[in-house]
Amino acid sequence: MANIVIVGAQWGDEAKGKIVDYLASDKEMVVRYGGGNNAGHSVTVGNKEYKFHLIPSGILNSETVCVISDGVVIDPGVLVKEIEGLHAQGLSTHNLKISSSAHVILPYHRLQDALEEKRRGDSKIGTTGRGIGPAYMDKAGRIGLRLGEFVRKDRFEARLKALIASKNELLQNLYGADPLDADEVFAEYQVYADYLRPYVVDTSRLIYEAARGEKGVLFEGAQGTLLDIDLGTYPFVTSSHPIAGGACIGTGIGPTFVDGVIGVAKSYTTRVGSGVFPTEQLNEIGHYIRERGHEYGTTTGRPRRCGWLDAVILRYAVQVNGLSCLSLGHLDVLSGLDTVKICVAYKEKDGTLITQMPTDLPYREDLEPVYETLPGWKEEVSDVRTYEDLPENAKRFAKRVEELIEVPIATLSVGPGREQTIIFEEVVRARCSKRRNG
Repeated sequence: MANIVIVGAQWGDEAKGKIVDYLASDKEMVVRYGGGNNAGHSVTVGNKEYKFHLIPSGILNSETVCVISDGVVIDPGVLVKEIEGLHAQGLSTHNLKISSSAHVILPYHRLQDALEEKRRGDSKIGTTGRGIGPAYMDKAGRIGLRLGEFVRKDRFEARLKALIASKNELLQNLYGADPLDADEVFAEYQVYADYLRPYVVDTSRLIYEAARGEKGVLFEGAQGTLLDIDLGTYPFVTSSHPIAGGACIGTGIGPTFVDGVIGVAKSYTTRVGSGVFPTEQLNEIGHYIRERGHEYGTTTGRPRRCGWLDAVILRYAVQVNGLSCLSLGHLDVLSGLDTVKICVAYKEKDGTLITQMPTDLPYREDLEPVYETLPGWKEEVSDVRTYEDLPENAKRFAKRVEELIEVPIATLSVGPGREQTIIFEEVVRARCSKRRNG
C-alpha cells in the first residue's frame, strides 16, 4: 500500500478527519505531523461524534498505530483530557505513540498568546489563544521544552524553573502581567508528565519502518494550505506547515516515501479569524451554508465565515502540495439552492483578471471575485451512496471543479458519516499507488 498525505486545500476545517478515519483501516499507521490543539477534527461513526484535537483521527481503528510526531506542539493537559475522554467512551489508546521530540506548550505560552493578541488591538490575527504560536517561537529560538525532557522529572524541574524565570521577565516588563509561580506549574504539570510517560517514544524509526511496510502510512495534516506559515495568507496563518511538505518536516520521512497527496476541500469555502476572504457571503447565502453545514469550530466553537467555492485558491493548493487528487465534501450542504457559484478568477479595479492566487492576497481588498453560476439541486443527497444516484446538477458541479483545478476527484462526501462517502477506487489506485520498492 502507498504512503499518502491528507492535506487541507483551503483555510482548514475541510473535514480531513473524516477522510483519515475512512482510509485508516487499511494502513499500518496514521501520523499527525504538525500544529497543535488549535486544530480540531470531527469524525462521525453511526450516531456517535468524536472530536479530536491532538490525537490522530485514525485512533478509532484499533489495529492502526497512531502517532503524534515531532512537528506537533502538545499541551499536556489537553492531551490527557482527550485520552481520558476516549477511555470514557469505551475506546482504547493502546495504539497511541507520542514523539519524544515534540515540543510542550506551557502556561506562559497561552498567556503570552492572549496578551500579544490583545496588544495588537485592531491588527489582531485571530488566534485561538491556545499558545501555539509562542510554543513554535520558542522551538525556533531553541529554548523550547521537548516531551523527552518533560517526562524526565529531574530534567523537567530544572528546565522549567529556568524557563519561567526568563518568561516572567517578559510577562511583567512587556505586558505588565503577574508572574507565574514555578512550583505551582511544576506540581500541576508533573501529574501530566507521569500520565503521558508510557506513550512517549522515539517515533521517527517507527514511522520509517511503517512507511517501508506493506500497508503504508497515512499522514494527517492539521489546518489547511492557506494557513501555512510560509505559503499561506501571511500573516493570517498558523505557525507550522500544514502543506504536504510538512509531512516530511514534521516526521523525519524523506519526500521519496510520499506516494500521493489527497487534498480535502468543501464544496464551498470557510475560514476563521481575520484576513481577506474574496468569496465570503455576508448575506442569507452565508447564513444558509453556516447553519446547514454546522460551521462552528470544533476547538473554539466560533462561527466560521462562509462563502462560495474558490477555484483560485484550490489551484494554488494543487500547486504547492502537488495534489494527486481531491476529496470534495459537504455536497449535501448546497442542496436546496436554485443556483451555486464557483469563483474562477479575481478582477482588479482596472478590469484585469487574475486566475492564480496573488502572494499579497491578505491585503487585496480591492479584488472582486468572478463567478461561474451553475444550476443547483433541490434534492437531498445525504442518503445517496453511489455517484450514479447523485442529482445531475450535483454531478455537473463536481465535474466542473475537476476541470477548473485539473485534478481528479477521489471521493465525494454527502454527509459526516463514514457511510456517506463515495469513493472512486480507480482514481486512488491510479494517483496514489506505491512507486518504489520497500
